[in-house]
Amino acid sequence: MSSEPAAPVRRTYSYLGPAGTFTEAALAQVPEARDQNWRSVRNVAEALADVVEGRSDAAMIAIENSVDGGVSTAQDALATMPGLRIIGEYLVPVNFVLVGRPGTRLEDVSLVAAHPVAYAQCLQWLSARLPEHAHLPAASNVASAVGIVEGVSDADAAIAPPGILEHYDLELLAESIGDNANAVTRFVLVGRTVAPPAPTGADKTSLIVELPEEYPGALLELLEQFATRGINLSLLASRPIGDALGRYRFVIDADGHIEDERMADALLGLRRFSPKVIYLGSYPRADRAIVHYPDRYADDVFVEARDWLRGLISGEPG
Repeated sequence: MSSEPAAPVRRTYSYLGPAGTFTEAALAQVPEARDQNWRSVRNVAEALADVVEGRSDAAMIAIENSVDGGVSTAQDALATMPGLRIIGEYLVPVNFVLVGRPGTRLEDVSLVAAHPVAYAQCLQWLSARLPEHAHLPAASNVASAVGIVEGVSDADAAIAPPGILEHYDLELLAESIGDNANAVTRFVLVGRTVAPPAPTGADKTSLIVELPEEYPGALLELLEQFATRGINLSLLASRPIGDALGRYRFVIDADGHIEDERMADALLGLRRFSPKVIYLGSYPRADRAIVHYPDRYADDVFVEARDWLRGLISGEPG
């Protein structure tokens, strides 16, 4: 009696929707996510809750923007929701288009719908091309355009991601309207707690660290855990803990992998120093740039130093 082979189990990925968002564009970069289930959600907390509660295998969230800095909602969620690991990072160029209902002309536009962040990033272009326009705030980059399509917005045009044109019947009024041609948003793919992938030599480790208390030099002492081991920090952002004024946690991206001897030694130092260290993961850098460091911080130097100390303790001859 023959039996049909079982169909492969499809994985589910949550992302900030609806279709056409920059987050969807980031998820499209993940080879493992192709031809799988994509679950559109309304906010970062919902995306991460999907992972924690088992509705999704992973979630794609924005974590940092080259123009606006860290995404505070994502950083705070990662600090307060246990059981999560960053398993990859992806970069998406931030580019905007101006769209309207079919038949709309640019000279007809007087009211522009846009998410406040997108509006701020396109203000120079708008001031030059539509100097008498007014701004209608929208809940998201896609919602600005969807409101026009569904006829529930009074706006004549909307600022939206270029991908919106693949999903909705809209008139393209202008493209590449962002004021910063080099704007990039960094996204991270977050799954449940797992062992990190093997080091590649082009890795990044993400952490959230709390200061033990407020005293002169506390932040310097935190940073010395990395500096004295030759570790470069590509991100250092402060976020209020929320239990009292002046209490902060620090979001950190450090070049290297937890299996690197210098990184492991730094984490041990942080553990002794801080009342709370959240390890978010070690994963390949999106740019695949090899991490360089002085020879005095190579793995074999740390191993030799530990062997030397063990020899002293055991009474071996010098």
